[in-house]
Amino acid sequence: MDTIFALSSGSPPAGIAVVRVSGPDANRALLLLTGRSMPKPRTATVALLMDPDTRLPLDHALTLAFPRPKSATGEDVVELHLHGGRAVVAAVLNSLSQIKGLRPAEPGEFTRRAFENNRIDLAQAEGLGDLLSAETEAQRRSAIAQVGGSLHRLTEAWIRQLLQISARVEAVIDFSDEDDVDVLSVTMVRADVSAIVDDIKLRLANPPAERLHSGLRVAIIGPPNSGKSTLFNCLVNRDAAIVSEIPGTTRDVIEGAVKMRGLSLVFVDTAGIREETDDPIERLGVERSRVESQTADIVLALGGWGNHDSDTLTIDISAKSDLQRNSNGLQISATTGEGIPELIDAITAAARSILPAEDGVALNARHRSVLIASIAELQMINAQSNELLIAEHLRMARKEIGKVVGGSDAEAMLDILFGAFCIGK
Repeated sequence: MDTIFALSSGSPPAGIAVVRVSGPDANRALLLLTGRSMPKPRTATVALLMDPDTRLPLDHALTLAFPRPKSATGEDVVELHLHGGRAVVAAVLNSLSQIKGLRPAEPGEFTRRAFENNRIDLAQAEGLGDLLSAETEAQRRSAIAQVGGSLHRLTEAWIRQLLQISARVEAVIDFSDEDDVDVLSVTMVRADVSAIVDDIKLRLANPPAERLHSGLRVAIIGPPNSGKSTLFNCLVNRDAAIVSEIPGTTRDVIEGAVKMRGLSLVFVDTAGIREETDDPIERLGVERSRVESQTADIVLALGGWGNHDSDTLTIDISAKSDLQRNSNGLQISATTGEGIPELIDAITAAARSILPAEDGVALNARHRSVLIASIAELQMINAQSNELLIAEHLRMARKEIGKVVGGSDAEAMLDILFGAFCIGK
């Protein structure tokens, strides 16, 4: 296998630049650069780096060596902590490129090698990718939890429980002729499996991980002229929606993405909902409003409109408090600012209540797909009484859950995942 190298810190100029080398020739590269014996493992050592061919000095640097397998990639790894000037970094990278057996790393190649050498699992690799792209505090917390193995521990617990159930089933199959083997209680197996299914469904009920990045949807719903567009403009802090006293001005949904108190939110202005309208375009807009009221993560219900039969979190609002006051919910005025801080408190509290806890797990589309497949396998047990078929469904369910953290059929997906990483990770 080739030995790879790359700048693993930010682009120069910077106070410090970290160049990482990983592979079978990493230690040899360090010896050629320093002309001295290997430093003590995991101990920062000051050394003068020199070009291996010309022996001209490159930089005074800190060097660290991480022997395999206990390194970031599972291979021999060397780190060079340089002065972060452009010329220094360019000179060291050029010298490394002249050493036989070394080549520049491709995007995500360090992390891919860590995965292939079982230093991290697939879910942790995905979490690292999320951490690199995190823009809000909620995104950072979720990614840190995943990098820390929270999803690994969760799936491991499910698999362990299923293995315990499988062991009971297999015992009945293998030793059915023995007098001291209990007859399989299918009812008990179904109850134990049902508990696992309920736990998986509970995790699936949380907003998907993609919502942490694209933003939870907050739909502003209400009758015409209830102050929706004015409130929308206030919350997104720009005149994105046309405000008019003419009913039916808003014909389509208008979206505005904001970062609010460490959360990504997408506010959605909608057409005023009313039962009767002769305008076919407005009627289409009303129908889209109703869809938003059902699919949004949070609904801001204005003008007494509140579909409280829905499971969607709803915040009742009485807008235009500067013109009239009533008892229908939080009193606000987007014009004067009255009640806006309290509304933002309510929105962010509602958002945090439906996001995973700080150490919780946010499932992405791939996780959800394999877990849904595992539920399908487990639910088939309800229709089975044959021990062999029950055992097979349990095995297939374990296989599906195992795909969350890895799997032999993930090669194409791995190319996409690690290709999106920056060089040096």
